[in-house]
Amino acid sequence: MKLMDCHTHTQYSVDSEADISKCIERAAELGLAAYAITDHCECNGWYKEEHYPENKRYLRDSFDYAADFEGSVSAVTALKEKWAGKLNLICGVELGQILHDTNAAKIVNADKRVDFIIGSVHQVMGERDFYFIEYEKLTMDEIYDLLERYFKEVYAVSRTELFDVIGHITYCLRYMKQRHGIEADISRYDDIIAETFRSLAQNGKGIEINSSGLRQGFGDSFPNLKYVKLFRDMGGEILTFGSDSHTVEDIGADIADAMKTARAAGFTRGAYFKKRKPYFIDIE
Repeated sequence: MKLMDCHTHTQYSVDSEADISKCIERAAELGLAAYAITDHCECNGWYKEEHYPENKRYLRDSFDYAADFEGSVSAVTALKEKWAGKLNLICGVELGQILHDTNAAKIVNADKRVDFIIGSVHQVMGERDFYFIEYEKLTMDEIYDLLERYFKEVYAVSRTELFDVIGHITYCLRYMKQRHGIEADISRYDDIIAETFRSLAQNGKGIEINSSGLRQGFGDSFPNLKYVKLFRDMGGEILTFGSDSHTVEDIGADIADAMKTARAAGFTRGAYFKKRKPYFIDIE
């Protein structure tokens, strides 16, 4: 099976210390058919901290993503030349909170060095990243309100042209289950999720199957088989695979299982992007 890993992080992501050269060497060692470095770029932290009102700074744990973006893209662009003919290296970015600062998102989208953009929602308007939320202090009604806001924001992102695929579309469930054992039934949002998938399909956009939940205690991919099937039912064709690795060792992790999920949902091929255009590889 030809494996692709189109969601990975290096030292240019604030939550990763993975050396970029070692990441690329590992991808080549694994024989990946496509390998994308997609370091974090959070639109609502694009500028330096002092740019933001003091009473809003608590919403972000880090700032100056413009510098991180430039560091990552410059490094990958140089390494693409070095690895030409040896590895299908893709210059990507995980672009978070597109709606929180669309001007920052447009700057990233206008950069011709970028091959691939994952559009992710890590936090909803007025809330901190799902990573930092203290779920044990919330009632289930408050949790469901938060989830509804999340899926509505993902839908709004899906109607923009500022990305190529939506990342880990059920990310909102990760920490409440992994850390607190909170099981939330998101079937109540199936209608808006279906509309999101229909919008993506109509606009020539895709989703990723993010395999990180399989190794991090969540117990499933983001999204799971049910929602990958729903994406296909809504006309979706573009599907990428990502480990969401933050270490060299996790590159390619559980991608084979993510591809099996795609096959079970009726997909026969996966995609990678070059110069913002999808290319397809058959999956077994």
